[in-house]
Amino acid sequence: MAVRLFEGKNHAASYLQYRVAPHELISKIMSYMEKRTPSQFKLAVDVGCGPGQGTVLLAPYFTKVVGTDISQAMVERASAKSNPPNISYRQCPAEELPFTSGQVDLVTAMTAAHWFDRPRFLQEANRVLRPGGCLALLSYSMDMNLEYGDVSDTLNDICQEFYTALLPYRSSYLGPSSKKIYFDMFNSCSYPDKEWTEFQPVRRTLSVNGFIGMVETFSSYQKLKQKDPSEAEHLSNRFRSKLLTAMNTTSPDTEVTVIVNYFHVLACKPLSD
Repeated sequence: MAVRLFEGKNHAASYLQYRVAPHELISKIMSYMEKRTPSQFKLAVDVGCGPGQGTVLLAPYFTKVVGTDISQAMVERASAKSNPPNISYRQCPAEELPFTSGQVDLVTAMTAAHWFDRPRFLQEANRVLRPGGCLALLSYSMDMNLEYGDVSDTLNDICQEFYTALLPYRSSYLGPSSKKIYFDMFNSCSYPDKEWTEFQPVRRTLSVNGFIGMVETFSSYQKLKQKDPSEAEHLSNRFRSKLLTAMNTTSPDTEVTVIVNYFHVLACKPLSD
């Protein structure tokens, strides 16, 4: 059974504003595809697309890109932003994609597949992929690191406190590690040609407020916010203050380097059964 989250319009807006789009991993996906099926890049489908930050990164490589999401708020937010002309969005479950069998060249899911009914999604991805088409599943762990001058270690200790405070609100559906979920999906995928990458750091420069905003988009924080909005706000303010004090600054617009630790599955459907 899939889990439905990220349904609110405000959350969709925050997701678009703060989440990190994995430009570097798109290059890896395309390199993987080009070695197997050169010049066959007609249709890509980004499942669980949210507000479409990752979807738009596929636009230069495909004739058509369709982002799908079960959340109407996410689809509306994705459609409302500026998009390349070859991108469109559809509301649908990840396990029921509106494409004919063998129609799709690439199925991606970026920081989303852990919420799907995973066996059904893998079956559906296999149905819509053409022979030689590729599957790419990307996500990252919550243990993001910060770099700032000579106080990076102190900042990361503070971050760990922040993450630990949110652990009681983590969905039981995810278990202790989303990385394990993706590795299990890798093992479940029947394609002989597949790759698992456990660690690929992606570096971004964000303000302290931007980093806090990104953590606030996480499902665990959103669950705390639903339960006790004032406590959620207090938690954010407390850790923002701790970070600024350690950095010896008062401005939450001060920039830090955020290191997001991605992992991913790449798989190619056999040309014949």
